[in-house]
Amino acid sequence: MLAARFVCLRTLPSKLFHPTFTNREYATKTRIGIHYLKESAFEPSVEKIFKIDQMGRWFVAGGAAVGLGALCFYGLGLSNEIGAIEKAVIWPQYVKDRIHSTYMYLAGSTGLTALSALAVSRTGLINFMMGGSWVTIGATFAATIGAGLLAHSLPYEPSLGPKHLAWMLHSGVMGAVVAPLTVMGGPLLLRAAWYTAGTVGGLSAVAMCAPSEKFLNTGALLGVGLGIVFVSSLGSMFLPPSTVAVAMYGGLVLFSIFLLHDTQKVIRRAETAPVFGAHKYDPINSMLGIYMDTLNIFM
Repeated sequence: MLAARFVCLRTLPSKLFHPTFTNREYATKTRIGIHYLKESAFEPSVEKIFKIDQMGRWFVAGGAAVGLGALCFYGLGLSNEIGAIEKAVIWPQYVKDRIHSTYMYLAGSTGLTALSALAVSRTGLINFMMGGSWVTIGATFAATIGAGLLAHSLPYEPSLGPKHLAWMLHSGVMGAVVAPLTVMGGPLLLRAAWYTAGTVGGLSAVAMCAPSEKFLNTGALLGVGLGIVFVSSLGSMFLPPSTVAVAMYGGLVLFSIFLLHDTQKVIRRAETAPVFGAHKYDPINSMLGIYMDTLNIFM
């Protein structure tokens, strides 16, 4: 606010300030004041952002080291508990088919999201998505939540039906949300996609090798962490820019743990859902959690 006032003062006619000081004195004092204000306002913030960025990088690196260690520990069979990858040997065929169909829908959602983002980026809708107004934010939240609830609420049938249309609609809406990232350029997005694929593949391997309920009991802690990241994301619009780093790195670690949790949840559902009855296995609903985790890691 003070910087804005200084700028406004410089735009006013100099005759208004003649009784107080000369034009030359006014200009000199104004330049000195603005320079000092910029130094005092921006330099601490830049230093703080740099420190938080470095801490975030170390935090993510530490999480990656822990994940790699867990993969080696469980993959080499050092744990006394049986992992999902060892149970896969004795899985019935219908369990394997369920997991296969779940990840096929995940691949389909990823492809539809990419196509939707590309299509939106080449139309006038991209201007609305990049507007950053409260209308854009509200419409994005409403469309995302509404499409997700619609896809989750409809009953699943193997043949093409309303569930599949709602699933494609949800993937298209998420593609529109991702579309503003296309301004970063193809090479950078391709690199981010490869990083995301490596992260998701590694975490899925950890979840498969770990004991079946190792990450299923972290739901409460993940809910608390999600609340913190959500508040910091909203706070970045009103608080100093340093909160952006908290949301970015904290969200990356949080959704990585979410991916471990949701992967084991998919395995549990595939193993326990009845073959006959009212509550059959739904590969689309089971896939949505992993899909949203992957999308948040990418973003």
